[in-house]
Amino acid sequence: MDVILLERIEKLGTIGDVVKVKNGYARNFLLPRGKALRANESNRKVFEANREKIEAQNAERRAGAEKEAKTIDGLKIQLIRQASNTGQLYGSVSARDLAEALEAEGHKVPKNQIVLDRPIKTIGLNDVKIALHPEVSVTIQVNVARSPEEAEMQAQGKDVLAEMFEQDVSGFTEERIEGLEPGEIAPEPAEAPAAEATEGEASDEA
Repeated sequence: MDVILLERIEKLGTIGDVVKVKNGYARNFLLPRGKALRANESNRKVFEANREKIEAQNAERRAGAEKEAKTIDGLKIQLIRQASNTGQLYGSVSARDLAEALEAEGHKVPKNQIVLDRPIKTIGLNDVKIALHPEVSVTIQVNVARSPEEAEMQAQGKDVLAEMFEQDVSGFTEERIEGLEPGEIAPEPAEAPAAEATEGEASDEA
C-alpha cells in the first residue's frame, strides 16, 4: 500500500514522503495512529493544503522533545528485583516498569516511547533507547540488581555474578598434608588385617 507520511518514520522517510509499505503495517500501525494517510488523489490534496500546519506542529513537538531530552539523556534508573544465583530474574522488566520508574523520577514518558526489543530478564546494566519524538531519541541506563549494594557494585563496573562465583569457590578448601606435592594423592592409613589381630589375642590368652 502507498501512504503519505505525516511524520518521520525511521527507515521509511520523512513528512510528505510517499512510500510503499505492507498492508498490515499500514492498517494496524501507520493509519490508526495518525502517522500516515493513504496515498490517493483526495488525500494528496488534503495533505498539500495542510502541509505548512503539519510541519509547524511537528516542529513544535520536536522542540518540546528536545527540551525534555536534556533532562532524560543519560539518566540512570535503579530497579531492585528478586533473582536466582545465576542472575535470572523471577519475572522480567517491561516497558511499563520503566515508564513507572521514570515517572517516579519526575519524567512522564509513555511506554510506547520506550524502545525495548524484549523484556529484561537478568540482572545487570542495560542501555535503553527512549524515542521522545520521531526525530529525537535519548538513552538511559537501567541497573537491575537484587539489592542496593549489588546495584552500587554494578554501577562501579564490577561483575556481581563473577564475584559471587569466586566467593563460592573459595569456600571449598582442601586439607593440606605435609610432605605431599601439589596434586599428589595421600596414601590411605594402614590397618592390621582382622585375622592377624584375632590370632594375636589368642596367643596372649595362652
